[in-house]
Amino acid sequence: MAREALDVAKYVIHKCHCDGKAISNLQLQKILYYMQGLYLANFKEPLFEDKIEAWKFGPVVPNIYYAYNKYIADNIYETYPDIENMLRFSKEEKEFLDKIIIEKRELSVWQLVELTHKEKPWRQAYTDNMSNTITQRSMMDFFLNE
Repeated sequence: MAREALDVAKYVIHKCHCDGKAISNLQLQKILYYMQGLYLANFKEPLFEDKIEAWKFGPVVPNIYYAYNKYIADNIYETYPDIENMLRFSKEEKEFLDKIIIEKRELSVWQLVELTHKEKPWRQAYTDNMSNTITQRSMMDFFLNE
């Protein structure tokens, strides 16, 4: 069951806040990319339907970027206490997604940018003159083979 990327972003922000690990918009973007790609590879369906684009500093979900760009490079300090109930992740999904969040938030912004720049989904979309959309198919193919 695909969810709205904004709700998934709120979940990430809330999880990080509750764990005492605030994140920036740029980190949030990369975490959403990894959550989507790994979810596609493991559950064979998208976590969310919103498109991901290849921007200069890596994968970006545009509507999420614009929702939080007021923070510029600062950490996002918002809480969403009801988000877990609203999303209704299964225990398996929650454990799977929390592991990604915990692992990726420990990397610096620039480590995340460098990592995504080495990966085929971003490289392929960033150099494509027709579209800069990172397709779900390219993410699924890449993360299935990781």
